[in-house]
Amino acid sequence: MSSGQFDFALAIGGAAGQGIATPGNILARIFVRRGVHLNAYNAYQSIIRGGHIFLTIRLRDRHPETHGDKLDLLVCLNQDTMNRHLGLLGPGACAIYNSDAIKPGDAADGVQLCPMPVVDLTSGNRNRLIQNTVALGVMVSLLRLDFDVLSAALKLQFGRKGQAVVDENVTVAEAGYKFAEANFDPFTVEVPTGPKPLAVWTGNDALAMGGAAGGCKFYCAYPMSPSTGVLHWMARNAPELGIMVRQVEDEIGVANMAIGAAHAGARSMCATSGGGFALMTEAIGAAAMMEIPVIFINVQRAGPSTGVPTKTEQGDLWQMLGASQGDFQRFIVAPKDALDAFNTIPEIFNLTDRYQCPGMVLSDLLISEGTFSVDPDDLDFQPPIDRGRLITEHSETDGYKRYLDTEDGVSPRAIPGLAGYVHVVATDEHDEDGVLISDEFTNPHKRRQMVEKRARKFAKVLEDIEAPQLEGPADGEATLVGWGSTYGVIKEAIDQLKEQGVQVNHLPIKWIVPLHGDAILETLGRAKRTILVENNHSGQFARYLRGETGFVADGHIRKYDGEPFMPHHIVEAVLEQLRGKTNHSVPYQEIMV
Repeated sequence: MSSGQFDFALAIGGAAGQGIATPGNILARIFVRRGVHLNAYNAYQSIIRGGHIFLTIRLRDRHPETHGDKLDLLVCLNQDTMNRHLGLLGPGACAIYNSDAIKPGDAADGVQLCPMPVVDLTSGNRNRLIQNTVALGVMVSLLRLDFDVLSAALKLQFGRKGQAVVDENVTVAEAGYKFAEANFDPFTVEVPTGPKPLAVWTGNDALAMGGAAGGCKFYCAYPMSPSTGVLHWMARNAPELGIMVRQVEDEIGVANMAIGAAHAGARSMCATSGGGFALMTEAIGAAAMMEIPVIFINVQRAGPSTGVPTKTEQGDLWQMLGASQGDFQRFIVAPKDALDAFNTIPEIFNLTDRYQCPGMVLSDLLISEGTFSVDPDDLDFQPPIDRGRLITEHSETDGYKRYLDTEDGVSPRAIPGLAGYVHVVATDEHDEDGVLISDEFTNPHKRRQMVEKRARKFAKVLEDIEAPQLEGPADGEATLVGWGSTYGVIKEAIDQLKEQGVQVNHLPIKWIVPLHGDAILETLGRAKRTILVENNHSGQFARYLRGETGFVADGHIRKYDGEPFMPHHIVEAVLEQLRGKTNHSVPYQEIMV
């Protein structure tokens, strides 16, 4: 730990069904209310019971970009966790475990083993989840926090289950707390108190809240991890926000229902993962042909096919780039973190309304299912709303043409049913008035006219999109290029490299389509060495960047084992490439999750 800075990581490991989420939620609530920042990542399997789950929570006195590289405290809820992870602990760390059921392994020098005699501490309570509450008491004691803090959190967590359940959990937690006070050495670090309480959310919460802030009035989805959290938030909060929410029978229906709502004038969005997005792609082309603004969110997971359903990856970029057939205008954006996701949704709603085309948002499991602290004051729930050339009131008109061939390619869009604005909207190519060109005869001149009209919409679109900005020293030994969720891990790796005397900078890419190709080339043209960082095997963004600009990077760092990058992965790869050992690094995942 750096002098004067609080940076602490704890992990809870066990099997699905052992109630790992509950102590994680209780701890998160305790720390954010204290004003401590957190970043949590849950590595879990796609089975209901069994398998191995490993929840990591990193705490800092400032915003943690990742869940970090190290562990200070390990809670083992089963033998498997002890066997897998005890070797990750170094001097000063602690391992908590139920001594009635788990045998300790060989710990490194300086690691404190903290056995809990759960049966004795709980007077023989047979509730198999009671060890979790005992462990909470031990953790709070080791961190030198007052028991009242945990007691209040337990009352809040279990209050709806009745006073008897609250009393049971408070009693056993206090037993664990007092046992730890009497038998274990607490950590020497002091948990700070921030200037004000923080909130906690997931990336999926952020996407949903961004939709609500941006004026979304219709949301639909078919549950598919890791995007389901968006549906859960929307369903839970829709009644008081005036948002219509529908769970649909499949993703084909989802896409078409979302487009229908958008056509009727509502701001509309839906979310899925790669497999569901594959079913949506024909409808996305329909929205492009009909020039209907609608938002599609793809929360990426490891593919192809069902792949590894509960693991993260950046493998769907080319799927998004190739969504549907033909040439058409669309927005594709990859937010860098949860707060950026919240801010991006209103922005892309405005852009799709202004340019009358579909918009696609690329998240991934790391962002969407990650849990993060957030300062409520950073959330703007009344962002600017720009509905573009949307006609919502009747006025005298002479022959309304929905697809009028305008100078900038953007046509006036009237709400269906508005008196005096009768028009046809269909997925076939059409004339300015919406009449299908094949109903007359297949007119090549009109076809060319409409293709060029739609294309003109993006002639100046980059003026409305912020160009990527170089972060870090201008004269860095290398420039790291990442997109989407790699932002945080690259940023933290650069800080670690700086501590080792290595100056590196970072060009993060958020907007994929349209791409600021000229600005990117200008920046990378000044770099001494360029290294592209991606969470996929084939270097999907590297291929896209080469195709759009002709730029070829000097080196690559890629990871595709289902787990996200850790900062030291980037640090080690950069150092080996700067030393000329390789130009293609694939970090090894040492934590078996």
